[in-house]
Amino acid sequence: MYAASTDWVAIGTLVPYDEPRPISVDATVEGLTHVYMSPGVIEFELAGQTLRLIAFNGEESDDFFIVFTDLTSGTTSYAACRFLNVDAPGPDGRVTLDFNRATNPPCAYTTFATCSLPPNGNDLPVRVEAGEKVPLLSH
Repeated sequence: MYAASTDWVAIGTLVPYDEPRPISVDATVEGLTHVYMSPGVIEFELAGQTLRLIAFNGEESDDFFIVFTDLTSGTTSYAACRFLNVDAPGPDGRVTLDFNRATNPPCAYTTFATCSLPPNGNDLPVRVEAGEKVPLLSH
């Protein structure tokens, strides 16, 4: 894990699509795709930049799930992606993205998992030195 820091907590706003849309993403297994419903994109500021990430519907009806990469992917964090759960928007419509809670997908730990890869556009142009690092294992 990276050391936790408030530098990696961002307040964002969901910019909804006119209607939720299905988005296909590749998987870690060649030829396999996953389809997730997306309510829109979350806009936020991080490391001095205004950024956007496509959000997928989470496990609860009003929370979100994000699959992303950043400039640490493949060096100090897992190459394929990391996952970030985002709680439902507050009364003001804002959401908190706490990258300290970014996790590795199951495929980081086993070759038997078929993890989703980030959708186009979810590759952050900054080093997100927060959350889980690349696991130390061999499989």
